[in-house]
Amino acid sequence: METVTRRTFVKAVAAAGATMASSHDLFGSQADRTFRGTVCFFSKHFPLMDAKRLGRTLKTLGFGGVDLTVRPKGHIEPARVAADLPPFVAGIRAEGIAVPMITTDLLSDSDSAARPTLETAAKLDIPFYKAGYHRYKFVDVRKELEAAGKQLRGLADLSARSGVRMGYHNHAGYIGGPVWDIAPLIDSLDPRWAGYYFDVRHAVVEGGDAGWRTAFQLVAPRLLMIAVKDFYWEKTPKGWRQYNCPLGEGMVDWKRYFRMLADAKFHGPLSLHLEYDVPGASPEAQEEGTIAAATKDLAFVKARLAEAYGGTGAGA
Repeated sequence: METVTRRTFVKAVAAAGATMASSHDLFGSQADRTFRGTVCFFSKHFPLMDAKRLGRTLKTLGFGGVDLTVRPKGHIEPARVAADLPPFVAGIRAEGIAVPMITTDLLSDSDSAARPTLETAAKLDIPFYKAGYHRYKFVDVRKELEAAGKQLRGLADLSARSGVRMGYHNHAGYIGGPVWDIAPLIDSLDPRWAGYYFDVRHAVVEGGDAGWRTAFQLVAPRLLMIAVKDFYWEKTPKGWRQYNCPLGEGMVDWKRYFRMLADAKFHGPLSLHLEYDVPGASPEAQEEGTIAAATKDLAFVKARLAEAYGGTGAGA
């Protein structure tokens, strides 16, 4: 039997406690509905900022945390994660910003960056990470799903050994996009270390009206993190395409969605994305536009949180 270290045991107990105290306890008190999660900003949208400037900017804007990219061309290159992630996280935290999650491209435990990434995150007390995307080749989807499942099981096992929880992202067009395909696999993994990183924008793409609500019900018992973004369908000369847009200008039913989050007692990290075009003729102008867009979308998020939860906590 594999030896359980004291650190792994403590993390397991903490994770189990967090699960009981989060969105998954459907019988808890409704007295305090204040959102206690951390409202984060996806660091992808500030690619040129170093740790201190990133932390200082997000603090000024009113965010509580950062969803940090630890992937190729991200803020941290996976090959240098053990050396570069600790000082970067320290620089962000020195500005009063939390790092509750990282975004990775990890697909399996055989990835050369998998072990150093998760072990370094564990040492830094970063509780969650987003895994990478498995693609359908649309040749034999059953075999493709089976192959992805085998890789994810290995990654989930490494998560358990490292003490960092894996969230699987339901990105439209990839394995897991509709949720139905990946749910049997996720349900078979240890809930202390594997769950969902739910993206309502992509759920609406894949599921339309009732489909996204069904998808949410599927993930709710194991919901760890959420991504927040919006879109609408646009007809072009080349056919229909997805058009990303600011929050509230697209097809996502935000009031209904945030009510569902509150009813599920979700209090995990919320990652705000700006996937739509932000004007700017220079890097400096682009950065200024991103700050303005983030300010507007953050106000939207906080208004929806206040409506659904009755307020936002210090982590917001």
